[in-house]
Amino acid sequence: MAQPHRKAVLNLYKTLLYLGRDWPQGFDLFRKRLHKVFSKNSEETDPQKIQIMVKHGEFVVKEIEALYKLKKYRAMKRRYYDDN
Repeated sequence: MAQPHRKAVLNLYKTLLYLGRDWPQGFDLFRKRLHKVFSKNSEETDPQKIQIMVKHGEFVVKEIEALYKLKKYRAMKRRYYDDN
């Protein structure tokens, strides 16, 4: 991994680990898959490819956050608005 992108990659990894705590299938499965993806791409040295992968990772973070917000919204809706 190129040094200029090291901090961005580590921050992305930490953010994804933090978000994985509430993963529906469990944190262990999420952590294993995350580690597998990051270790698969650990030998990449092209700065442009690393930047593209970091951008994709940031997109994934936004998608996970959106899923969690949707889950909270649906739970609140069920709690306060009865279908009957």
